Amino acid sequence: MRRSTIALAAACVGALLIVEGRAQTPTVSRLAWGDPDLEGTWTNATLTTLQRASELGAKAYFTAEEAAAFDRQRTQATNADRPLRPGEVGAYNDAFFERGRGVKTRRTSLVIDPPDGRIPAFTPDAQKRFDARQRDEALHPADRPADRWLTERCILFGATVPMLPEPYNNNYRIVQSPGVVTIAVEMNHDARVIPIDGRPPIASPIAQWTGSSRGHWQGDTLVVETANFKFNEKSRFGVQYLGGLSDEQLRVVERFTRTDANTLLYQARIEDPTVFTRPWSIEIPMERTKDALFEVACHEGNYGMANILSGQRAEERGVAERGLSR
Repeated sequence: MRRSTIALAAACVGALLIVEGRAQTPTVSRLAWGDPDLEGTWTNATLTTLQRASELGAKAYFTAEEAAAFDRQRTQATNADRPLRPGEVGAYNDAFFERGRGVKTRRTSLVIDPPDGRIPAFTPDAQKRFDARQRDEALHPADRPADRWLTERCILFGATVPMLPEPYNNNYRIVQSPGVVTIAVEMNHDARVIPIDGRPPIASPIAQWTGSSRGHWQGDTLVVETANFKFNEKSRFGVQYLGGLSDEQLRVVERFTRTDANTLLYQARIEDPTVFTRPWSIEIPMERTKDALFEVACHEGNYGMANILSGQRAEERGVAERGLSR
């Protein structure tokens, strides 16, 4: 009994592979040069909400029955084919949306830290800036194209850094080569080229809307650090999740780990001390998919913008005419 235990332990130790100084287990699929294999097409479509409903408090997980009920409720609530309420003009029909296959992990939110599953509060200064911007947008919603979101102009969506789910086009294609990992994003066909060869980040004066990414391996996990973001108050990520207040202090650290043949665990930590009172983190299990990445033929920037601006001018003329007639 004792000899067999020792033999088994020795066999396990002998089975370890050493790749570039890292101890690896043979159960992890590897590429020809030894890096863990993250390649493939993955989707982060999910019914799990970004933030936990306030009434759930510290409840981090649903029971199986609660998760099934939540799936049904979310599917019904987001049904785009429901009858329109008075005043609604409608948008995409239900065929456009990708909701995923339910609350796979039974988590009550994608935000896993803070423990309440909520995005932290703004700092006092950030809250003042956010309130001022809200007032300005209410008074000047469409004076010029730059007043509108970058999504409306087909320039930038929020699926790049961090990789947060969109209503549709939630596929990502990961391609690896020695020293580089490339992530092709279906939403607006962005491609993020991430060096993992130890080169330093781009110098801080050179900033980009989606930041500058550098990666490295920690065991079998790919860790990607992104900084040097260019502030833009009209980006989807900036408006919806950062309140349009992200700045040069923003830093996102992502972790990609294969947990089985068909699951890629994605985690991201968002830090911006000038905007948030504390960092926050999300976790999304991405599923392998056989679906192809489709071109996002986004034409709102070509046609919608002219209608938005001309409609606003017409509304202003109507207000002025009503004022003159009094």
